[in-house]
Amino acid sequence: METSKPKNSVVMIKPIANTTCHLCSKPYDDPRILPCLHSFCLQCLHHETEKSGSQQMFQCSICEQSINIPVGSVLPQNLHLGFEVELAGYMSKMVSNSELCCDECVDGRNGLAVVFCCMCRQFLCRHCRDHHSSSRKLSKHNVVGLDQEGARQLQTTIKPRDHYCSQPNHEDNKLNVYCETCSMLVCLSCITGTHKSHSVKEISTVAKTHQMETTGALEDAKEVMTKLTGAIDENNRMIEQVEVSKRNAFLAINQAFEILQQTLEERKKTLLSELEAISLSKTTALTLQKEQFETMVGDIGHYTDMVSQILQTHTDHEIVALGGLIPTELQATVKRVQTISLTPNQHSNITVSVHTDDCIKQLSKLGNIFDFYPSPYSSTWMSTSVARVGTRYHVKVQSKTSKGEEYPHGDVEVKGKMTHNGAVVYGEVEDHRDGTYTITLTPQTAGPHQLLLTLNGQHIQNSPTDLDVKPKRDYHTLCNSQQVIQCHWPLCVAIHDNGDIYVGSGDHCIYVFDQTGQLKNTIGSSGSGDVQFSSPYGISIKGDVLYVADNGNHRVQKLTSSGKFLHKFGQQGSGQGLFNNPAAVIIDSNNKLIVSEQSNRRLQKFNESGGWLLTIDGNGSGNRSFQLPWGLALDPQGNIHVASYGSKSVKVFTKEGVYVRMYGDPNDPIGIAIDDEGYSLVSEWRGHCLSIYDPEGNKIHTVGNLKNPWGIALDPRDGNVFIANYGANTVLKYCV
Repeated sequence: METSKPKNSVVMIKPIANTTCHLCSKPYDDPRILPCLHSFCLQCLHHETEKSGSQQMFQCSICEQSINIPVGSVLPQNLHLGFEVELAGYMSKMVSNSELCCDECVDGRNGLAVVFCCMCRQFLCRHCRDHHSSSRKLSKHNVVGLDQEGARQLQTTIKPRDHYCSQPNHEDNKLNVYCETCSMLVCLSCITGTHKSHSVKEISTVAKTHQMETTGALEDAKEVMTKLTGAIDENNRMIEQVEVSKRNAFLAINQAFEILQQTLEERKKTLLSELEAISLSKTTALTLQKEQFETMVGDIGHYTDMVSQILQTHTDHEIVALGGLIPTELQATVKRVQTISLTPNQHSNITVSVHTDDCIKQLSKLGNIFDFYPSPYSSTWMSTSVARVGTRYHVKVQSKTSKGEEYPHGDVEVKGKMTHNGAVVYGEVEDHRDGTYTITLTPQTAGPHQLLLTLNGQHIQNSPTDLDVKPKRDYHTLCNSQQVIQCHWPLCVAIHDNGDIYVGSGDHCIYVFDQTGQLKNTIGSSGSGDVQFSSPYGISIKGDVLYVADNGNHRVQKLTSSGKFLHKFGQQGSGQGLFNNPAAVIIDSNNKLIVSEQSNRRLQKFNESGGWLLTIDGNGSGNRSFQLPWGLALDPQGNIHVASYGSKSVKVFTKEGVYVRMYGDPNDPIGIAIDDEGYSLVSEWRGHCLSIYDPEGNKIHTVGNLKNPWGIALDPRDGNVFIANYGANTVLKYCV
C-alpha cells in the first residue's frame, strides 16, 4: 500500500521571518506595519487601541514607541509578511509528518495528499496530481513532495500571490496601477471609472521610485551607522581619557595639598620666629628699664642712708658747714626719677591673629572638581555697540557647559573674526578668567560683513552671523534733526539699552518716551519724599537702574528703570558725601558714581551704595579750577570731562582726580556727551548751539538753531544724538 508522505531526508531549509504576532502569539492575520516598522495583526491593533481608550495613540510592545494613528487612516498592509505567514503555514504542514487531505478532490473522496502544487497552492492526492500532469493548462505547475526537500523547493519556487481588485465586477483584474491621488493600488478598469482624472502610474514605476528612495535612505543610514560607530570608538577613547584625567587630577590634588602643607609649615615657622623676636625685644627693653630703676634705687638709698646718718650724728655747725650740699644732691636725684616714666615700657600681651575660622571655612571650599567642559553649542555672545569703520567693536562671549550652565573658568580657546569680500579682520581676545571673554575687532570697510565666533574650534551659537558695518561717523553732516519729541522744560536726557528715552523735566518728574516718541511713563512728582524731585538736573541709566541728581533736594536717588525707589544718599552741606545743588551724575565702568555740584564747585565720587570715595575740588584759581560744574562725561580712557558753565570750558581729570587739560571756548556749556571714539559733544546754553570736538579737543563742527540746549545723550545702540532743547520744549534726535 502506497504511503501518503515520503520518507523525510535531512535537507537544510532556509529560515524564514518570524511569523508570529507579538500581541496575540499567533500567526499574523492581515499584518499591518507601523511607522516604527514593526507589524501586528489588524485586529490586535484595534483591540489594543480600544483597550487603551485612545483611538489615535498606540504604544508598540516591541520598541515601546508611542505611535500616533490618525482617525480614519489606513495602516499599510505588510504584504511580504503576509506571504511569509502563508509560506510558513505550508512548510510546517509539509514537514509535520501528519496526514493531510487533498484540497482538490471534488467527488468527496478527499484522498491523502502526496504532493503540493506551488502555483495552485493546494495539497494534492495521487489522483489529482495525475490530473495536473495530464492537463495542458496545469502540467507546467511546479509540484513538490511533502518532505523537507519539498519544503526547500517550495521556498525557491513559490511566488507571492497576485493581488486583485475588490471593486464590483473587477474581481478578475490585477492591481497593477497606483493612484497617487488616493494613495492606493487600483486596476486598469478603476482608472476609467472611480479614479478617472486621477494621477496614476504603473506599479513598477512607483515601486522603482520607492526602491530608489529606500536605497537612498539606506545609504544615509549606513553613513549614520559609520558615524555612530566612530562615535562609539570616540566614547571608548573618552572613557580611557577619563581615567587618564582622573589620574592627573589625583596627582594635581596631592601636589596642591603637599604645597599647601609646606606653605602652612613655613608660615608656622615664620610666626614662631616673629613670636620669639617680639618676646626677646619686649624682655630686653623691660630688663634694661628694670636695671635703670635698680640703679636709681641704689643711688637714692645711698643718699637717704647718708642723710639719715648726718641728721643723727652731725652738730648744727657741721650741718651748716656742708653748705646745703646734701639736700641739693638728694633733691636732684629725686627730680631725675620724677622726670621719667615708672610705667613698664612694654606691655605683656603678645596677641596672635591667625583667623583659623575663616581659614578653615576657605579650606573647606578649597578646590573644585568639574565634570563638564565648555560647549560651543550652548555658549552665548552679545554686543550692544554698532560696528563702524575704524571703531573698536566689542563682543562679549559667555562660555557655557553642555548643561547650559555658565562655565566658571577661562582656559578655553575663543576666537573671532570678520570677513568682507575675502578680507579678514581678526579679533583681539581678552580672557576675564571667569568664563567670559571680550573680543575686539576693528573693521576697515563699510558694508555687509560676516562675524564668526568659535570656542575650541567650533562655532558658538548663532555664529556665523551677518553684520552691517556702518561708515565712520561724520559729524559734519549733523545738521537737521530726524525726530522731534514734544516735552515741557526738558533738562536732561538718557537712553535705555532698549531704546526708551528718559527725560528729566522742570515739571519735577522724569518722562519716559518710546522710540517713536510716544509717552509711556511718568516717574515721580514735585516734593522731597522718595521718588519726588526738585529739578532733576541730571539722570544716568545703566541696565535697569536709574540715578537722578535731585538738584533742589541736594541728593542722589537710585531707582529702577520703571521708577521704583531703591536708595538715596546725600543732604545739603559742604562736607564729604554732602551736596549743594548736584547737577549731573554718571556711572563709570566699575559702577562708581561721579556727581557734579554747582554751589560747592566740586565733583565727588561714590560707590553704587553712596559711600564716599573721592573729591575733586574746583575751588581756587588756575586751570584745574571750575565754576558751576555741570555736565559730566567719560572718554574711552575713563577720564572725566566736566562742562564748566562759569569757566566757559571743558576740564579733563583722570579717574583719580588729577588734572589733565582743558579745551574749547563754549558759551556757557551745560551738557556733554562723548562717543566711543573720543569725540565730545557740548551744548552751549547762551550760544544756542551744539559744538563738536575731536579727541584732541579741536572744534570740528557746530550745530545751530537750538534754543538753550541742556542735556545730551548718545544712543548706546547706534550712537544717535539726543538733545534736551530746553527753550523750545523739545527733545531733538540727530542720526549719525
